[in-house]
Amino acid sequence: MRRRSSSTATGQERFHKGFEPLLEGFKYIPYNDLEALTGAISEKTCAIMMEPIQGEGGVNVPSKEYIQELRKLCNERGTLLIFDEVQTGIGRTGKLFAYEHFGMEPDIMTLAKGLANGVPIGAMLTKDKFASAFVPGTHASTFGGNPLATAAGITVLKTIENENIIENCQIKGGYLVNRLKELKKGFDFIKDVRGMGLLIGMELSFDAGDTVKKCMERGILINYTNGNILRFIPPLIVTADEVDVLINNLEEIFMGVKEK
Repeated sequence: MRRRSSSTATGQERFHKGFEPLLEGFKYIPYNDLEALTGAISEKTCAIMMEPIQGEGGVNVPSKEYIQELRKLCNERGTLLIFDEVQTGIGRTGKLFAYEHFGMEPDIMTLAKGLANGVPIGAMLTKDKFASAFVPGTHASTFGGNPLATAAGITVLKTIENENIIENCQIKGGYLVNRLKELKKGFDFIKDVRGMGLLIGMELSFDAGDTVKKCMERGILINYTNGNILRFIPPLIVTADEVDVLINNLEEIFMGVKEK
């Protein structure tokens, strides 16, 4: 049931396969489209759930105006706003949470992945006025809140705060984006470079799978999504030298593509 609910929440059909029948009640609309969003809300809409920056969807960054209008709309309609910050939370975008970039707050936020630096953990945060609807015992979890995971999560948060990890993310993220944009000038098949902090996408005009494979052969781990978008999500402690190694190898790989 838990896997079915999380699979239904995503709008990507490839994550639905094998988990049918999906849970009812979800409606999918275009990202960063306020008109489509407004038209989709009815008196039966209980919540809007979204990633503040799409990860699997292609590292898509919405406009600040869209997010602020979304918050305003939810306030007016009495609709809850839920942010999935599983990929974007815990410093990944250059803020502790991605919503901080947009000058607003969601009503509910989900976290995982970076929260315990690789140790499996998940968390849901909400405001006081909604918390009473979800009390201890409402939803059991076999591994939820175990001593190892929670100790790891606390240590990660303290380390981020005490060792200026977010500042490094901002600086190195900016450096990586600039280096990728420099690379874009030399290859017309690089269509776009976008992202925040150290969650960055590079859109190519062809399938990116072979590029990922060639990087792996050189000892560099990157991934891709939506077929043609390279996704860079390095450790938050990445150095400028390591960024340079990535760029130099990408340039060599792209030169091989250009010469074909």
